[in-house]
Amino acid sequence: MIPLSAGSAFFCGFSSWVLASMAKVWLSHVDMEETIKNQDEEIIEYTFHAGQENARNLLIIGHGLTGNKDRPFVVALAEAVAAEGLPVLRFSFSGNGGSGGDFRQSTISKEVDDLKAVLCAADASGYRVIYAGHSMGGAVGVLAAASDERIKLLISLAGMVNTQAFYEREFGEVTPDSGCMWEEASCPLSSTFKDDLESIITTAPKASEVKVPWLLVHGTEDDVVPIEDSQEIFAHANEPKKLVEIPGANHVFSDDGEKPMIDAVIDWIGNSLR
Repeated sequence: MIPLSAGSAFFCGFSSWVLASMAKVWLSHVDMEETIKNQDEEIIEYTFHAGQENARNLLIIGHGLTGNKDRPFVVALAEAVAAEGLPVLRFSFSGNGGSGGDFRQSTISKEVDDLKAVLCAADASGYRVIYAGHSMGGAVGVLAAASDERIKLLISLAGMVNTQAFYEREFGEVTPDSGCMWEEASCPLSSTFKDDLESIITTAPKASEVKVPWLLVHGTEDDVVPIEDSQEIFAHANEPKKLVEIPGANHVFSDDGEKPMIDAVIDWIGNSLR
């Protein structure tokens, strides 16, 4: 179970009667209904899953490259966590899904700014944020958490670490600005994307700057982002940290990989909020 009350999140040590009286005044159900825009005034599409009435922690889920907020395992994770009472917001980065923007401008650096726009909205609604990023969204999470204190817990799901190596491995033989990612016509490969991943090189040096509890989950059969990426950055991460390796799971935790991933996330969040 995930502890969700304001007491478990903010008021450890207060007596129960004080918390109860404060709750009558301070706690109410909070919905995320506002329009979220990034710094380029592009609308960020999102879906909000309401949790229990007194929840003040919020799980924000960011997808991976060429994905969107409606990837099956993203939806499954959001629904499972919300069923535990924890509100969830899953969103599409700019240029993806129903969000505004041009996919060709979708880079890790820009997506960090997208995430910060979502953090602003969550913060304004009084939420304490847990961020879970998949694949490239995991790289976004590391860079954001290293500098933004609004992220209180960090989760990397098959998180991309070695960005330059990823580009060379997956797209090294594709001509930028004329070819596509994985032969998907709707996902043109841009020199902007190439330059960003090559300039970052790796997120591993940022691991030591992440000062919050961190969960990493990775499948042993991931053929897009190798599990060694998570193992490498885990070695540089501060405590408290946890690495969960799921035997046989692929990059998107499909089939038998989905439930172990969801269980790992729910169990870890619950333990981290106690």
